[in-house]
Amino acid sequence: MRSLGDAEDERQAGRARATLVFVRRYSSGASRRMESLVAWVKVTQKRRLDVVELDADRHSPLVAKLGVKTAPSLVLVKDRRVVGRLEGRASGRQIEELIRPHLSAD
Repeated sequence: MRSLGDAEDERQAGRARATLVFVRRYSSGASRRMESLVAWVKVTQKRRLDVVELDADRHSPLVAKLGVKTAPSLVLVKDRRVVGRLEGRASGRQIEELIRPHLSAD
């Protein structure tokens, strides 16, 4: 498991991992349908990408700060900046195209 110190060392070396933020609503059918795709990304890219779920109803200030207008959405964050996003329901191919350029080289 990576420690905070490891993440800081990677950041300083210019190898910060990207984080995929899955903004969802538990009452949304589209969000539920995307769960399996996000879980697949989390499992297959666990060494190269962090995946975080964010409940849009419980964390609305953070969702607004990320500029998300609809759930489900995927926001890709790297070096504390939004580097990509997919608003609404997305396919596996769209998710792969979003994350591929930003994966760390582990």
